[in-house]
Amino acid sequence: MNRCICWCARSSLVSVCTLALSALVVTPVVPRAALAAPVFAPVSANTVAAAGVQQVRERQPKRTTTKKTPARSKRTTSAPKRRAPVIPVLRHTTPRGAEALTADLGVLLGSRTRNGDWGAMVVSITRGDTLFAHGAGSRLVPASTMKLFTAAIALEKLGAEHTFSTDVLRDGALAPDGTLTGNLVLRGDGDPSLSPRFVRGGPGASMALLAQFVAGAGIRRVTGDVVADASGFESRRIPEGWLTRYAGAGYAAPFSALTLNENIVIVGVTPGKAGGAGQVFLEPATAGLTITNTVRTVAGGGTRISARRIGDDRVVVSGTIGARAGTSRYQLVVGDPVTFTAGAFKTALEAHGVKVDGTLRVGRTPDNAAMVTSLPSPPLARLVSVMNRESINIFAELLFRNAARGLEKTNIGSAEMASQTLQQFLTRQVGASPDAVSVTDGSGLSVLDRVTPRALVQLLDHAHQASWGSAFHASLPVAGESELLRNRMRATPAQGNLHAKTGTTNDVIGLSGYVTAENGEILAFAFLYNGKDRWHARETIDAMGPTMAAFSRD
Repeated sequence: MNRCICWCARSSLVSVCTLALSALVVTPVVPRAALAAPVFAPVSANTVAAAGVQQVRERQPKRTTTKKTPARSKRTTSAPKRRAPVIPVLRHTTPRGAEALTADLGVLLGSRTRNGDWGAMVVSITRGDTLFAHGAGSRLVPASTMKLFTAAIALEKLGAEHTFSTDVLRDGALAPDGTLTGNLVLRGDGDPSLSPRFVRGGPGASMALLAQFVAGAGIRRVTGDVVADASGFESRRIPEGWLTRYAGAGYAAPFSALTLNENIVIVGVTPGKAGGAGQVFLEPATAGLTITNTVRTVAGGGTRISARRIGDDRVVVSGTIGARAGTSRYQLVVGDPVTFTAGAFKTALEAHGVKVDGTLRVGRTPDNAAMVTSLPSPPLARLVSVMNRESINIFAELLFRNAARGLEKTNIGSAEMASQTLQQFLTRQVGASPDAVSVTDGSGLSVLDRVTPRALVQLLDHAHQASWGSAFHASLPVAGESELLRNRMRATPAQGNLHAKTGTTNDVIGLSGYVTAENGEILAFAFLYNGKDRWHARETIDAMGPTMAAFSRD
């Protein structure tokens, strides 16, 4: 087991800081694999005070005995290879008093990362004082800690119990025989819950439910078109600042007010008869996409399949599948969420016996349209919880824009409008500086986003006292126990205690949330690192979290 760097939690900590840092500077870096599982083993304070740093003992090479053989050349003895010392894993401390906590966090923050920029702040919500600040006013890329702002503004503007509604309307008369002379409109509300996460039955279950409701309302035939209305949101599908390399990745799917299955389509391939064509299907089935299938069935059980999207409306599947192979499934990001979703609705209508004479098209709901049926979402508090606990980007983009629309839905749900709404909220209610936050999306995936650790802590302080604070708290992963923090800070005072939102990209490591100190104080904290040494930055954060949890003072 690796041993650990430890700094004394008492007043002697300050005197050993210099020794600890000097030892770290000259010690070579251990390979990342050796640091995969931080160990927080207790070390006596006397040992720490005397040495400052404990080095892991190097393993001596095993002695081996070799048989003598006739020498063809003179045997030479070379010096044994020198093994590089191992840098111990950081460990948490148990600071007693505010000065000790400040010193401990300062040493931890400066001891390991080799480059990059740090911003950090810790405030006691209970007593109202700042316990630690380092670069608290620095404007840094937040990654997914941005979702804290999105959660707060959505809860503030809409309320924890708010639900979204995907509606079906008709713009013509319905005859007694079930014939609708006119169009059937599917109107989106930016609901992220049209997904198997919330509706059982597979990727198309939401549209199947709506189609069932339409048939139940007595509609048997539609003489007009199925009209897709996603006008509640801006027409832009990808936020400004998303890198082109994200294209096609499930975590960066495009969004719209009509979003189904998180705008992912599953391409399924099953074998046919040997020598014949393979069978290709989509989940959900949708009239918004056409399939070009050149898959051939071959002998055996192997598969070599390529599935790709061409443009917004065409899926091309090629390759071979073995006659003995089972069904293979492949995930594709859709190009046009509006026609994809409405196309799934049209297909579901036909599957439920509702014949549509017309086509599928995009349009707006007429003012005189009559409501046929609707599908409500779960409460916003539940959606926020799924967004934060699993860090789902498309949920954040939808909720961000819905916050801009507001309860009256008088505004267009755009990133620009949402950013303005957020700025007003932060400056007028949270007390943040006007230049503390500038964002172009709601998920934190944009490389243009900038926030300060101070603004994050101010937001956490405000959320803790807000009427929706319990929903906000409950949405955060818990250290050592749930979601993205399940394997972090385990077997430390932070486990089951610290709950916070993570943020991770190639150049960002962040953690921001709450922790209860040993003496019962509630601390709000924000740690943001921008740089390339994110492995060590994460290790640093995972030592600072338990240190805050172990903190106490009179």
